[in-house]
Amino acid sequence: MKNYLIVLIAIFIVASCNTRHDQALKSADKNFILNVANEHFANKKWPKAIALYERLSNLVAGTDDAPNVVFNSAYANYYDENYKLAGHQFKNFAVTFPQDPRREEASYMSALCYYEGSMDYNLDQSSTELAINELQNFLNNYPNSERGVNINKLIEELSYKLEYKAFENGKQYYKMGEYRAANTALENVLEDFPATKLRPAIYDLILKSRYELAMNSIYDLKQERIESALAFTRQVEKELPGSSQAETAADLREKLLREKENFAKVQQQVENNKAALLARQQKEAEKNAAESEKTARQALRDSVKTSTPPPAITLPIQK
Repeated sequence: MKNYLIVLIAIFIVASCNTRHDQALKSADKNFILNVANEHFANKKWPKAIALYERLSNLVAGTDDAPNVVFNSAYANYYDENYKLAGHQFKNFAVTFPQDPRREEASYMSALCYYEGSMDYNLDQSSTELAINELQNFLNNYPNSERGVNINKLIEELSYKLEYKAFENGKQYYKMGEYRAANTALENVLEDFPATKLRPAIYDLILKSRYELAMNSIYDLKQERIESALAFTRQVEKELPGSSQAETAADLREKLLREKENFAKVQQQVENNKAALLARQQKEAEKNAAESEKTARQALRDSVKTSTPPPAITLPIQK
């Protein structure tokens, strides 16, 4: 019997709450709607609170209730994970009510909403870049805020996401055998994020990319690429002594030096072939020139012989 009564009371309470919510949705009484909306907010019924705060936006405009409605509506959307809308509302609050003591909190929450809206690293990162800008704006506007410590941590976290995205792009190029693109992409990561924690992993892929480029290069670029790969092996050993990357660098350098030695022999053979070909071409040119000169002299002799008139006939003179 006791349990039955508890169930009946619960049903009555739920029905009563739903009735009040429905009445508030249809009501034009600002105070009644506001009370019901605040009850929903206190009970963490975010969708219902949001629906009523939306009804109140025009009803409280220009009144003392306006700041609380905007502020609570923003928080309700935040807790309901509507981060984009919540961020807009918090930012709007900070701009519309600059004298409100909650202005800094609203600016902080606006930046936090952009942070929450940042996409996973393997998706488009324009939202992450926007979030970093918003977080940095908070630091610029409130340089002495106690919230600055947390903001800096969030910026660092988002920056790492951008680093990792760029690193994964370079890594994907390497897996696809696009070694030149991989080398360029990974070098850009180092340039864009000089303090990156991914440096050892980046060095490892640059090492292997330059090695593959050198070993499989076309003739005209092979010497340059071998030297580039060798120089990077020395850089890795210097900057990461005792690491697995340094061991890889030492191993690849031995292979590159052997390749350099073999390529030097190929270069010498190519130069020898070029010299022999040039000698043959010169000899052939001299032979052709001599034949041309001989032909020209013969043609000249024939021409002279043809153009010389025969001697005149002398006739006796009759007396």
